[in-house]
Amino acid sequence: MSDPFSIPIRVYIEDTDAGGIVYYVNYLKYMERARTELVRSLGYDKPAIPEQGLLLVVHSAEVQYRRSAILDDALQASAAIGKLGRAAITFEQKIWRGNEIICEGVVKVACVDDASRKPCALPESIYQALKAASQKHECR
Repeated sequence: MSDPFSIPIRVYIEDTDAGGIVYYVNYLKYMERARTELVRSLGYDKPAIPEQGLLLVVHSAEVQYRRSAILDDALQASAAIGKLGRAAITFEQKIWRGNEIICEGVVKVACVDDASRKPCALPESIYQALKAASQKHECR
């Protein structure tokens, strides 16, 4: 099994609350960065496909917080494709500090038409790239 796609994250003061602990919503931002960079690594540099009038939008997110990250922590945010459908992708994501999982989540992203905001199929080239990535980057 291969490692999931991941990126480094450093916790800055802007990420923390008054107690110096990472504010809960920032874990979702870290996950967004990992998903965006995974898709970018496949050759798609925007969270939209503007030339085809399509957007990739978060449909739902389920997150479990296990431990708190604090100021200056060095983290890893991972993203792996858990399920790939014709119009939606489910990402399995984790935030790591060293070998410890401190947060994990499942985020479903849907492909929608920019004008109508209704679900539509992913372009075939993106679907095939995501399919290949789903076999390359598995959750650990």
